[in-house]
Amino acid sequence: MSASVNHSLLQSLQKPSPFLFFTGKGGVGKTSIACACAIQLADLGKRVLLVSTDPASNLDEVLGVTLASSPSAVPEVTGLDALNVDPAAAAAAYRERMVGPYRGKLPESVIKSMEEQFSGACTMEIAAFDEFSRILGDPKATEGYDHVVFDTAPTGHTLRLLTLPGAWTGFLNDSTTGNSCLGPLAGLEKQRSIYENALHSLSDGERTTLILVSRAQKAALSEAERTSKELAQIGIRNQSLVLNGLFEEAGDDPLAKALLERGKHALEGAKVFLSGMAITKVPLQPHNLLGIAALRALSQASPSESMSFQNDMEMTLPLTQSLTEVVDELEESGRGVVMTMGKGGVGKTTIAASVAIELARRGHQVHLSTTDPAAHIEDAAGEFKGLTVSRIDPRKETQSYVDYVLSTAGRNLDGNALSLLQEDLRSPCTEEIAVFRAFARTVARGETGFVVLDTAPTGHTLLLLDATESYHREVAKKASDMPGEVRDLLPRLRDPRYTHVIVVTLPEATPVHEAAMLQDDLRRAQIDPFAWVINQSFSKCDSTHTLIQLRGRNEIKYIKEVAEHLSKRTALVSWCPDELIGPEALQQLFIQAP
Repeated sequence: MSASVNHSLLQSLQKPSPFLFFTGKGGVGKTSIACACAIQLADLGKRVLLVSTDPASNLDEVLGVTLASSPSAVPEVTGLDALNVDPAAAAAAYRERMVGPYRGKLPESVIKSMEEQFSGACTMEIAAFDEFSRILGDPKATEGYDHVVFDTAPTGHTLRLLTLPGAWTGFLNDSTTGNSCLGPLAGLEKQRSIYENALHSLSDGERTTLILVSRAQKAALSEAERTSKELAQIGIRNQSLVLNGLFEEAGDDPLAKALLERGKHALEGAKVFLSGMAITKVPLQPHNLLGIAALRALSQASPSESMSFQNDMEMTLPLTQSLTEVVDELEESGRGVVMTMGKGGVGKTTIAASVAIELARRGHQVHLSTTDPAAHIEDAAGEFKGLTVSRIDPRKETQSYVDYVLSTAGRNLDGNALSLLQEDLRSPCTEEIAVFRAFARTVARGETGFVVLDTAPTGHTLLLLDATESYHREVAKKASDMPGEVRDLLPRLRDPRYTHVIVVTLPEATPVHEAAMLQDDLRRAQIDPFAWVINQSFSKCDSTHTLIQLRGRNEIKYIKEVAEHLSKRTALVSWCPDELIGPEALQQLFIQAP
């Protein structure tokens, strides 16, 4: 099939299906595109429900409204309601639904044991999935709406969410003991028809359309292609693509030409994938897409129509550090863990790889790893003396963990008990525990050198950190001992001499404010970030291109917010014309002036 290209979001929605899913690599603009499409459908007279399933949702900020876990009307847009699927609230409701019927009927000690069983990260995941399936699979949940628009989480979480209907349906069909890692399967059994309807809706091209959102960037396009193939394999084949933030007019400015060429090179590398997709192009905007007016204008105006300099625009940059100065301070500890954290798509992998390469360049032994299943850490870092690179592979870690549990907790079990344990290990929760175990093992390597961890997008990272509190309960059920690295993990993460968290953001509203919420969560866990890195900034670039200049000036207010109110150390990293892959390219980040 040859690609067809639209230049208007409105044209791409001429025959929209009832369910529309927007997904893609973190930071590509899924939320903005999903919101703009939902608004356009409502403006056409449709009744629309906009749903975010992202644990790190920024739907409230983009729409300019305060949302709850039930539908709320969006002011200024007749016919549009929106909600956030809150994983924590969904978990609490799910837990009470499972435990509540037994209160007053069973001893208090049993009730407490049940509540503890439903307190892990897996309960949060299945509860969020439960709510997602209800919206998708229960006709009463969307009664009265013509369309439901899902703004989904970054790709790794989305794939897991979309494949769970099949996974849990199969788990229910195959179960013989009536138990799971979530307790009695009776509660899940009640949801069977909803799960089956959800799976049917996902694979029905007349009911569901998947809209992949990408930018003209190699990693984003690669992620979109992988997602497209994997979702097609589970029956979701009605797909289209939005190319967001396209820069297509460079003029004579060298920086603008470099930006244009990088985009063209990325698109050329993905031409086989793109040739089979219906494509909608959305041009790069000079400002943040916040508020109804900006979202309505997204497909109705070209950038040139809004490229004017405001008299009250911030013009003076605050005092910041260079990335070199941040690494100077990191080096003083001589060992330990450096973790890059932040919203998906802000460049955590690039910053992690560059810090690791720089520490190795200075003569240290450095191990670079990632807990993000969508990261391209090996490609980013390349090869360098003193540097080792690894990836926490969920499949490999899960199999290793299953083998370990069967050889310890399962060693002396009789046939029935062993069957029960094997069934428990087939549940979706096992992968969470296995990945967590590998995370703890990697952190422990900081005792003898530097470990740089490129962590997953914010929601997944917090689940990993939160799991330190509940992991012992899970291990106690399945294994005969607790590894030392697991026992020591939380003290290591809380020790500012051992663990240094670098919060990575872009100089834009949503990444900054999500990073601020991440910092609050970390501090509640007694982990205080060491520094912030504001990445890919145009504010100090020497450019004569109006769009680039305007984007740079729009950044200053957010740079000031970080440097003056949020962070004790702030490094500002300028946008680089070259693709930052490999040691030589990454070195550019350390020759920028502070």
